[in-house]
Amino acid sequence: MTPTAAHPERILVTAALPYANGPIHLGHLAGAYLPSDIYVRYQRLKKREIVFVCGSDEHGVPITLTADKEGVTPQVVVDRYNAMNKAAFER
Repeated sequence: MTPTAAHPERILVTAALPYANGPIHLGHLAGAYLPSDIYVRYQRLKKREIVFVCGSDEHGVPITLTADKEGVTPQVVVDRYNAMNKAAFER
Protein backbone atom coordinates (compact mmCIF):
# COMPACT_ATOMS: atom_id res chain seq x y z
CA MET A 1 0.00 0.00 0.00
CA THR A 2 1.26 3.46 -0.85
CA PRO A 3 1.47 5.81 2.16
CA THR A 4 -1.15 8.58 2.27
CA ALA A 5 -2.14 11.25 4.77
CA ALA A 6 -4.82 8.90 6.11
CA HIS A 7 -2.40 5.95 6.24
CA PRO A 8 1.15 7.22 6.78
CA GLU A 9 4.16 4.99 6.28
CA ARG A 10 5.18 3.14 9.42
CA ILE A 11 8.81 2.21 9.98
CA LEU A 12 10.10 -0.55 12.25
CA VAL A 13 13.82 -0.58 13.10
CA THR A 14 15.79 -3.01 15.20
CA ALA A 15 19.44 -2.99 16.13
CA ALA A 16 21.59 -6.08 15.73
CA LEU A 17 21.08 -8.28 18.77
CA PRO A 18 24.32 -8.86 20.67
CA TYR A 19 24.76 -12.02 22.72
CA ALA A 20 23.86 -11.67 26.41
CA ASN A 21 27.13 -13.23 27.54
CA GLY A 22 28.94 -10.17 28.88
CA PRO A 23 28.56 -6.47 29.64
CA ILE A 24 27.83 -3.91 26.94
CA HIS A 25 31.03 -2.49 25.49
CA LEU A 26 32.07 0.12 22.95
CA GLY A 27 31.88 -2.38 20.09
CA HIS A 28 28.18 -2.96 20.77
CA LEU A 29 27.49 0.76 20.87
CA ALA A 30 29.43 1.61 17.72
CA GLY A 31 28.51 -1.47 15.71
CA ALA A 32 24.95 -2.32 16.70
CA TYR A 33 23.24 0.56 18.44
CA LEU A 34 24.68 3.84 17.15
CA PRO A 35 23.89 3.41 13.42
CA SER A 36 20.29 2.40 14.07
CA ASP A 37 19.85 5.12 16.72
CA ILE A 38 21.04 7.79 14.27
CA TYR A 39 18.64 6.51 11.60
CA VAL A 40 15.71 6.47 14.05
CA ARG A 41 16.45 10.00 15.29
CA TYR A 42 16.65 11.24 11.69
CA GLN A 43 13.28 9.67 10.84
CA ARG A 44 11.72 11.22 13.96
CA LEU A 45 13.05 14.63 12.94
CA LYS A 46 11.25 14.08 9.63
CA LYS A 47 8.06 13.43 11.71
CA ARG A 48 7.80 9.85 10.48
CA GLU A 49 6.05 7.19 12.52
CA ILE A 50 8.81 4.88 13.73
CA VAL A 51 9.28 2.16 16.33
CA PHE A 52 12.76 1.22 17.53
CA VAL A 53 13.11 -2.23 19.10
CA CYS A 54 16.28 -3.53 20.73
CA GLY A 55 17.16 -6.64 22.64
CA SER A 56 19.76 -9.32 23.01
CA ASP A 57 20.37 -12.75 21.51
CA GLU A 58 19.75 -15.27 24.27
CA HIS A 59 20.83 -18.38 22.38
CA GLY A 60 24.16 -19.43 20.97
CA VAL A 61 27.61 -20.77 21.56
CA PRO A 62 29.00 -17.63 23.29
CA ILE A 63 26.38 -17.92 26.03
CA THR A 64 26.92 -21.66 26.44
CA LEU A 65 30.69 -21.20 26.69
CA THR A 66 30.30 -18.48 29.33
CA ALA A 67 27.89 -20.67 31.31
CA ASP A 68 30.22 -23.67 31.15
CA LYS A 69 33.19 -21.55 32.23
CA GLU A 70 31.23 -20.19 35.22
CA GLY A 71 29.59 -23.51 36.11
CA VAL A 72 26.05 -22.14 35.78
CA THR A 73 23.16 -22.60 33.35
CA PRO A 74 22.89 -20.47 30.21
CA GLN A 75 19.72 -18.90 31.65
CA VAL A 76 21.66 -17.62 34.67
CA VAL A 77 24.16 -15.95 32.33
CA VAL A 78 21.42 -14.40 30.19
CA ASP A 79 19.45 -13.11 33.18
CA ARG A 80 22.54 -11.56 34.77
CA TYR A 81 23.80 -9.76 31.68
CA ASN A 82 20.36 -8.66 30.48
CA ALA A 83 19.80 -6.95 33.85
CA MET A 84 23.28 -5.42 33.80
CA ASN A 85 22.95 -4.16 30.22
CA LYS A 86 19.45 -2.79 30.78
CA ALA A 87 20.71 -0.84 33.79
CA ALA A 88 23.59 0.55 31.71
CA PHE A 89 21.16 1.95 29.13
CA GLU A 90 18.86 3.40 31.79
CA ARG A 91 21.64 5.56 33.29
